[in-house]
Amino acid sequence: VQLQASGGGLVQAGGSLRLSCFVSGGVSGGTLKIGTIGWFRQAPGKERESVVSIPWRGGIGSYEDSVKDRFTISRDNTKNTVYLQMNSLKSEDTAVYYCAADPRRRVGIMPSSYPTYWGQGTLVTVSS
Repeated sequence: VQLQASGGGLVQAGGSLRLSCFVSGGVSGGTLKIGTIGWFRQAPGKERESVVSIPWRGGIGSYEDSVKDRFTISRDNTKNTVYLQMNSLKSEDTAVYYCAADPRRRVGIMPSSYPTYWGQGTLVTVSS
């Protein structure tokens, strides 16, 4: 399974960005064998943290408290892509954002130790 994240960039505080993560590989019987997918981030000098997770089919997103009501995860199963819409961005949202997935279906947010598959990061910089 390969995950390709994109969409990062420089934005002013209060602005918006949308990240995308395209999933390929890991297909069996015509079905992508992903149970849960999510976004994580790592700010400079800090440990990687969970941002949001969602089951690949069905279910709703589970968000880390600091991004609730500002970030929204969505998926398009027909395009094998998951999105992260980030609104009202703050300087503390500055980080490298990673897309990650696991074959197991999980209800609730994935801890950073959980996912089997990781994509490369995309840098989000929020200027104050």
